[in-house]
Order: sequence, then structure tokens, then C-alpha cells
Amino acid sequence: MSTEKTLTEDLAAQAAPEVQTQEAVTEETVAKEPLSQEGAAGEAAESELLAEAALQEQETPAEEAAPAPAKETAGTPAQESMADYEAELAASLHRYHVGDIITGTVIGITDEAITLDFGSYTDGIIRQEDASDDPTFSIRESVHVGDKISATVLRTDDGAGHLLLSMKQAAALLSWDRLEALQESKENVQVKISGTTKSGVIAYLEGVRGFIPASKLALQYVEEEELPSWVGKTIEVRVISAEREGKRLVLSARDILWEKEREARKQRITNVQVGMITEGTVESIKPYGAFVSLGKGLSGLLHVSQISRKRIKTPADVLKEGQTVKVKVIENRDGKLKLSMRVLEDEAPVEVEEETVEPLPEVAQATTSLGALLSGIKLD
Repeated sequence: MSTEKTLTEDLAAQAAPEVQTQEAVTEETVAKEPLSQEGAAGEAAESELLAEAALQEQETPAEEAAPAPAKETAGTPAQESMADYEAELAASLHRYHVGDIITGTVIGITDEAITLDFGSYTDGIIRQEDASDDPTFSIRESVHVGDKISATVLRTDDGAGHLLLSMKQAAALLSWDRLEALQESKENVQVKISGTTKSGVIAYLEGVRGFIPASKLALQYVEEEELPSWVGKTIEVRVISAEREGKRLVLSARDILWEKEREARKQRITNVQVGMITEGTVESIKPYGAFVSLGKGLSGLLHVSQISRKRIKTPADVLKEGQTVKVKVIENRDGKLKLSMRVLEDEAPVEVEEETVEPLPEVAQATTSLGALLSGIKLD
């Protein structure tokens, strides 16, 4: 029995190279020649082997079949998304305390309140009375959805699970930085006058009550009875005093108006030509001369030496305030006008006195008759 087994194994070993050679030849020539019956049988056997291998692969556990995941490097989108998520999660869980100043985005507006979103576990509510001290303040006119607003936490729960906030308290703390910066830069800002006092008007800037003295409201002093007519007007002002500790804010419109007036006057003076003759009004008299108004904010100096050809001690000897005089512009330099009355006297034509011819006596008139000439002659 063992002898037959050994003989069978020897024959199989001798046949193996031939089988391998035949398979190699078959794979090499299958694309060139039509399949024979033996070749078709070999192909069918190969298909069965492939199907069996696929079945074994399906039965392999997923942990073994799945390739190892690629390592994520720093800064990849996956890590950035996770970092953003963690930041949002931390913000949503953040707990606020009374007195905190927080900034949110306006997501809702009514006539009575503003709703802010902080990306947190709850929203914030700012009531009308906590929005501003300005009596003219309107939520719908001054606040818009999408605006960024800073507010102070008054209560962490308003009874409905919202933060109760105050915009005016935050403004009172933050606005002074802005107001001090405005004073330093001398930047012009617009305010709306909301009330009056005995000596000026009231306007709010950055939520802070500001005072504009009557002497700083216009180029000229505004009388008390005229102040009510300014309420409701929007004017341009400048911060001239911002005292944080005393909570004192003083504004001025006059400084801006003076600058504009000086610039306009400078332009008007540029247009005045030397040699122009015009009438003006004596504004004031000084020992060295008189200032004459030419209208439209222009005035010039009439020096004492240019008043008259006659020698005078003081301008007051020949001039008085309010007097209308005729002058000539003799100089326009550095925004200053010099005037003269004297040159007009020098240029005036000299009046020539007409000579009077005495009438001839009647005896010499050509109309005397010959008979009248001979009437007195006696003949002997």
C-alpha cells in the first residue's frame, strides 16, 4: 500500500512542471488564438478559483480589510472645524455676571426693546428706558438689525431666561474714551439739540448729555428768549471739554463757524482788486486810524495818514462811527485791506474859476450913432 502511494506522489511530481508550463502557454496565447475546449475548461476553473477568493475576502473582518486612516496634519479643515466648534461651544456655555460689558448683534427690534445675540445659551434684552437718556432717542430710528451693540449686564435672568442689559450704562463707561479722543482730534460731529437751559442748549453725544453755551452756539451770542427756536435743529459741533470724573461735556459750534467764516472771508478778500473805489461804513475809530466795513464781512484799515491831505491830530477829528465814507483800496496783502480817502482828494480834478468880463461903457459901444458923436461939435 505504501509502495503504491509513493509511486503516485512521484508521478504527480513529474507531471507538475508540465501543468505549470501548459498554464503559462495558455495565458500567453489566449489573446492570440480562439479558445480550445481544453482552454475553455481551464478558464472555467480559473473563474471558480477567483470566485472562491472573493468569497474569502468578504468573510474577512472589516478591521483587517479597511486601510489605516491617513494622519491629519495641523491646520487641516477637519482640525479647524473642530476648533471653531469648540470655541462656539465654549461661548455658548459662558456664564455672565452683573456688571459685565458684552457686545452682541441686534437680531430683533420693537418699539420697547432690542434683542441681542451673543452666540450664547441665551439672548439679551435692552429695554427702551435702558437704551438712552436722550429723550429724542428712538429704537427704530437709531438701531438696525445686524448692528453691533455693547451693553452692561443688569440681571442674568429677566424672568424669561434672558439677560437684562443696559446700553446707556455701557455707553457711560465706554463713551468717555471716544469723547476724549474727539477732544484731542478736534473732529467735527453732528448733534441734535434736545433742550434748553438759561445759558445754553442740551445735546447728546455718544449717549452722554452735553452742554452748548449760548456764546458757543453761533457766531454771535444767542439771547435766552431765542434759545427755544434751536430745539430740534441738527448742528455741527466740536468737543471742547470732556471731564470723565465730573461727567461734564461741553460742546461748541462757534469755533467751527469762525473757521468757516475766516475761510470764506479770505476767499472774498482775494477777489478784491487794488484800485477799487467803493463806499463803506466806519465801524470803529482808533488813535492810529479807523476800520471801515465794506460789506459781506469785509473791512479794511483807513490809516490816519490816509484820511485827508490836511494835517489832523486824531481820526475822531474828521470821522465818527456809522459815518459813510468813500474809499479806495490801495493794498491787499496777507488777507488784509488798506484803504485811503486821501488819494481820492489827490485825484480829484482842480476846479477852474471862470473869469468875468466887465461890460464896456455905453460911449464905447459900437452901436453909438454918428449923429451922437457930432452933436457936441460947434462950427464957427
